[in-house]
Amino acid sequence: MKIYRPALYAVLAWVALLNTSSAQELEPRRWSHVPVDTNFIGVGYVYTSGDIFFDPVLRIEDATASINTVAATYLRSFDWSGKTARVDVRVPYQKVVWKGLLDGSPAKAVREGIDDPRIRLSVNFIGAPALTGKEYRAYHASHTTNTVIGAALAVTLPLGQYKADKLLNLGQNRFVIRPQIGAVHTRGPWSFELTGSVFFYTNNDEFFNGNKLEQKPLLALQAHVIYTFPHGIWTSLSAGAVRAGETTINGEDKEDDKEDFLYALSAGFPVSLTSSVKIAYVRGRTGNNLGSDTDNIGIGYIKAF
Repeated sequence: MKIYRPALYAVLAWVALLNTSSAQELEPRRWSHVPVDTNFIGVGYVYTSGDIFFDPVLRIEDATASINTVAATYLRSFDWSGKTARVDVRVPYQKVVWKGLLDGSPAKAVREGIDDPRIRLSVNFIGAPALTGKEYRAYHASHTTNTVIGAALAVTLPLGQYKADKLLNLGQNRFVIRPQIGAVHTRGPWSFELTGSVFFYTNNDEFFNGNKLEQKPLLALQAHVIYTFPHGIWTSLSAGAVRAGETTINGEDKEDDKEDFLYALSAGFPVSLTSSVKIAYVRGRTGNNLGSDTDNIGIGYIKAF
C-alpha cells in the first residue's frame, strides 16, 4: 500500500522518543492531517543522561541518571463523523541507572523493565476532513495554506514496573490523564504548531514505604516551527514549558511546583515510499531546585500499511 509521503512523515512524530517524564515530551507534527484507514507501526530508541535534584529531606546528593529506552508504537487513523481521528498505543521498555551520594556515601540503583504504556485518542475537528487516496492528495494540492485544530485525550496506565519499597521506579503506580488541544497552520513549506496540555494525576496510595502521594494538575505548553524540503525531508525547531504540579505526601505540601523548560531540534527523512526515519535532540532544564536537567538523543523508524 502506498501512502502519501507528507502524511507518513507527519505520523513519524508518534514514534516514542521518551524523556524522563511524559510531561517533558516535545512532539512536532502531532496534529498534521493524515489519510484515514491507515495503520502505522514504529519503534524508537532514546538515550537520556542528566542530573537529578531531589528533595533535601531524602539526603541524596550529586544524583545522575542514565536511561536507555526502547518503545514500540501502533497508530490507526479513521473517520470520526467526517473528521480525521487517530488512536495510538505506546509501550516503552527502559533500563535506568541512578548514581549519587546517599548520606554522603556512593550509591547506585538499577531498574530494567516495562515502563507505563500510554493510549491516546485525537480528533482534528477543523481543517482535516476524513479522506483517502486521490481525494486526500487532491485536497492537499489545493490547500497549500491550511489551518488544522484538534483535541486529544491521552491516558498513561499504571502497568509499568513498580515496587512500593523502592523510591526509584520505572512506573508511577497511578493513572495520568492528559487532555490536549492544539493547532497547526501551514503556509507553503512552513508549519507553525502550538499544543496545550493539562496533566491530571490519580493518587499513589503505595508510594515509598507506605506513604500516600498526591499531585496537583500540571500545565504544559509547546510550540514548533517546521520546514518541509522537497522529497519529504523536514526539520523542526521546538520549545516547551511546564508549570505547577505541586506534590503532597501524606497531606503535607512539598512546595515543589515544576518550572521546566525544553528545547528540541528534530528532522525526518524517507527511506522508502511507506517508511521513514526521525532523529531528535531534546534538552530539558529545570528552573528551580527540584527536578532534572537532561539531554536526550533519539532515533525512530515508522512504517505505514
